[in-house]
Parts: sequence; structure tokens; C-alpha cells
Amino acid sequence: MKRIFFAFCLTFLVAVGLNAQPVGEFSYDGHSRRMYAGSEMRYAFDKFGAERYPEWRDSLRGAIAGALGMDVIARANPGFVPEAVQLDMEDLGYAVRQRWKIKTEEDVWLPVIIMFPKGVNGPVPLLLTPHGHAKNTERAAGVYMNEEDRKKGEEGERDIAVQAAKFGFVAIAPTERGFGETRSATDITADNTSSCRDLMLRDLLVGRTPVGDRVWDIMRILDWALVNLPVDSRNVIITGNSGGGTVSLYAAALDERISMSLPGSAFATFEGSIGFRRHCECNYIPGILNLCEAGEIAGLTAPRPFCAVNGAYDKLFPIESAREAFSVTKEIYGASGSPDNCELYVGDGGHRYYKKGAWDFIFRHLVK
Repeated sequence: MKRIFFAFCLTFLVAVGLNAQPVGEFSYDGHSRRMYAGSEMRYAFDKFGAERYPEWRDSLRGAIAGALGMDVIARANPGFVPEAVQLDMEDLGYAVRQRWKIKTEEDVWLPVIIMFPKGVNGPVPLLLTPHGHAKNTERAAGVYMNEEDRKKGEEGERDIAVQAAKFGFVAIAPTERGFGETRSATDITADNTSSCRDLMLRDLLVGRTPVGDRVWDIMRILDWALVNLPVDSRNVIITGNSGGGTVSLYAAALDERISMSLPGSAFATFEGSIGFRRHCECNYIPGILNLCEAGEIAGLTAPRPFCAVNGAYDKLFPIESAREAFSVTKEIYGASGSPDNCELYVGDGGHRYYKKGAWDFIFRHLVK
């Protein structure tokens, strides 16, 4: 009897096992793809089309400003006017390098370096160059921590403010919020590169973002610079690499005083870059894919000149995703009536800056 019962149970279990649906394994990437595919993309340009370009532009610009928390920052700083204090000065021969602190919020003094070209008279172009993720926040201005840092800065062509001064531009190299002396005391003690994680989490509690903080800082620096420096307001250019490229992308999208934008090693679809690769928390804007993709963000710079400076072998911002994003940007520039004002420059390397592509574009698009 026991043998008969055991055989019945075994037959039942085998039958159930053969006929039951297999239990699937959880795929993190698969789940993410489904989430991204289901995002609203309310301001995707193809939902508006060229005939509704002005409506799309104005609506998306307001939505992006809200997503970054710009309105929250503005409410915390009513009627704010930036102040500045010069700390020192150094003659480099080809330029004068000055350290300043500029007050960008009621309780935020941001270190900046300003490069003044020598032998140049009258208002000159202004180049703003926010930096990427590094302990050294002054590399763009040719200030290095050691020889290894110098090699990385010069070989990667990240000394952008130096390049600008040699071309006769005034250049401002700011310390981005969350880096350098604007890190938390804990991160300074631990010698961590940045306080981006803590900045992001604390910002989220009140509806702000690190990108929003940094774009706000650029805007306030520009407020001060246009009044106090011998610069040509028709030629205000922003370009930085990696994290500095991200700030360049958003700042030009929101501030029309910026006449030209060249984000370096920072442009690709959100899904194809920060969506599947490990990036710093500061790159992420809550709900951004419910608004648009990166191609539309760049399109907000239209009709002003825009050049994405990318590397063919950049693993953080893959070139395939950059091309996909740029196809949308190109369509938007066509709708704005300025199809020749946007380019994608592809350098033969990885995650670095490419000065040839950047400066060729800048000189072709300067207002004479």
C-alpha cells in the first residue's frame, strides 16, 4: 500500500512539474528597460512637431526648470544679488590668473578662478568652464596637484580656461557645488572626491537637485561677470568635460544669455548612458524621462550654437547613444530655422575633452 501511495505522489509531482509555468529570474536591466519604455515623455519633440516648436520650447523649458528645482532655489533667495571678493593674483605671462569667491546663495560662497588674457583690449568673449569629477577643481585653469595630475589635465586637454586665455578670452573656472572646499566636513576629512551623494539626498528632501544647484551657480556667476568684467555679452560660451559638460548642457538650455554650448563627454540618451551605467548620483533628475530625453534638452539651446563634443570610445556616454540623442537635437534645430548651428564632434578617444573640435566650432560661431 505504501509503495502504491509513494508512486502516486511521485507521478503527481512529475505531472505538476511538467505542466507548471517555470518561475522566471528577476532581470534588473530588463525591468529597467520596461520602466524606461513606459515613461511618459510628455515633451518628446515628435509629439509636437515643427509647427508647434515655440510651444514645445517654452513648455519644456519651464518643466526642466521645475524638475531641477530652480523655483525652490529662487524662493529661498528672493531678490538675490551676487557678491564677489578677490583673494589673489598671479601673472602667467600670457594671462593673469585670479582667485575669487563669488556669493551665489545667501549662505554659499563659491571659489572661482578668472583668467584674463594679456595684451587684449576692449570687451572679449567670456568662456565659462565647469569641471568634471575630480579632487582638483582648478585643473581647467592650469593649476595641478602633482605631475600625474598635470599629465591627466594636459593630455586630456582639460585645461580649457588656459586654452581660452591664450585665444584672448576671459575664462571663469568655478568650483562646482559639492567639490573642493564646498564638500562636507566628513568628505573633506576622508579626502573623498566629492559630496555629490549627500548633496543629492539632502536636495531631494526639499525638491532641489545638484544639477539645479550648479546651474543656479553658473547663472549667478554670469550675473556678476556681465556687470563687472570686460566681456562681450554677445559671446558667452559654456563648455566643460564630463560633469562639467552636464552643467553646460542644462545651463544653456535654461539661460538664453549663454550664446553657445559645448558639453564635453556628457551627451547621450539618458537611457543609453546613465540609465544602465554606474554614474555619480548628481547626474540624475527625478522623473526626467517623463519629460523628455537628452536630445530635447540640447534642443532648448536652439537657435544658439550647440556642439556635443564626444569620444568615439567613451564607455560612460556611448557614441551610439550620443548619435541617437543628436538626431533629435538636429530635428529641433531644423524646426528652429538654424539647422547648421548644431554639430556632434567625435574625437578618436575615450572620456576626455577634445579641444580641436571644440575650438573649431567656437571660432566659426562667434558673433563678430
